[in-house]
Amino acid sequence: MKAPVYIKIHDEIREAIDAGRWKPGDKIPAERELAEQFDVSRMTLRQAVMLLVDEGVLDRRVGAGTFVAEPKVQEQLNGVSSFTDMMAASGKKATSKTVSYHVSSASTSEQKQLQLPPHTQVLRMERVRYGDDEPIAYEVASIPADLVEGLNREDLTNSLYKTLLETRGVRVTHAKQIVTASNVTERVAELLQIKRNDPVLVLRQITVDQNNKPFEYVRTQYVGSRFEFYLER
Repeated sequence: MKAPVYIKIHDEIREAIDAGRWKPGDKIPAERELAEQFDVSRMTLRQAVMLLVDEGVLDRRVGAGTFVAEPKVQEQLNGVSSFTDMMAASGKKATSKTVSYHVSSASTSEQKQLQLPPHTQVLRMERVRYGDDEPIAYEVASIPADLVEGLNREDLTNSLYKTLLETRGVRVTHAKQIVTASNVTERVAELLQIKRNDPVLVLRQITVDQNNKPFEYVRTQYVGSRFEFYLER
């Protein structure tokens, strides 16, 4: 059985991108022009384009057109890795900008997720995480204050897991991760250099040590156009 026409068009566009004739960030021709080029209806052409959008190869922008998508940073959902390691695996240099850093009483949700008694103090770090100077994520991390007491702020904000392993013997074993989709707020949009109500992937993670004790509760918003999760089974 022959492949549908839109699949053939999909394959040809994909081959053009893979060959470098269209590069990440390039705007592809309008639907009308491509439909004429492939001698098909605009409906058939649109099927091919939308399939490529669904695959993350193309990026449709309302009022602007369709562009070759920039490569996204990926994180696998069956393990725990530091942001630094994740960026390195994608060929990017990781950096962070601290927005706020303070110790205060744990909220009800922090008490629950970190299994803390009432009135416990937590260190709350608010950061923007970058890959090659491009904002990838906005993150709020909460850690029991007594666990990090006396530790260097720069070490904690730049490489939390490495610092805790080397200074406290805390080793990451696993994490519970919940991913949802949302629209970004005005404040976070400004920090991530995107538009208000742009889509973000929201990850809530409770990280557990070798004694099966939760020691970190993180709420992270990843820029939807720059990041994706994947799962292997």
